[in-house]
Amino acid sequence: MSALTADRDTPRRDGRDYGFPVAAGVVCHAGAIACLDASGHATPGASATGLTAVGRFVEHVAGGAEPGAVSVLVETGVFRYVAAEAIDRTAIGADGYIVDDQTVALSDGGGTRSRAGRIVDVEPLGVWIRIGV
Repeated sequence: MSALTADRDTPRRDGRDYGFPVAAGVVCHAGAIACLDASGHATPGASATGLTAVGRFVEHVAGGAEPGAVSVLVETGVFRYVAAEAIDRTAIGADGYIVDDQTVALSDGGGTRSRAGRIVDVEPLGVWIRIGV
């Protein structure tokens, strides 16, 4: 492909909502941390390596018997989740790690957790974390 020599009508997305094929046999609960597994299928957040956090599930979807049989809507942004441990405001700007589909921690659990995103605020009810691709 060569450089443009004229204007181009480039398709765009708003960069906030995405549809992803769902991994086989998983249940995606609305509001849960949404991840992609190593094959690119949506799966709930869990203490595991190799997951890529992409946002939160917008809807409840049960995966079919085969990977990709159904799709789920995922929203990127800043979301409040439960803190697995005491996290104070000094953690703002640090990475948070996935404990389960609604819980984040400051540590990677000795290499057993995937990155959730960047901590942007901390309050008594939980940790606000920026999650997205």
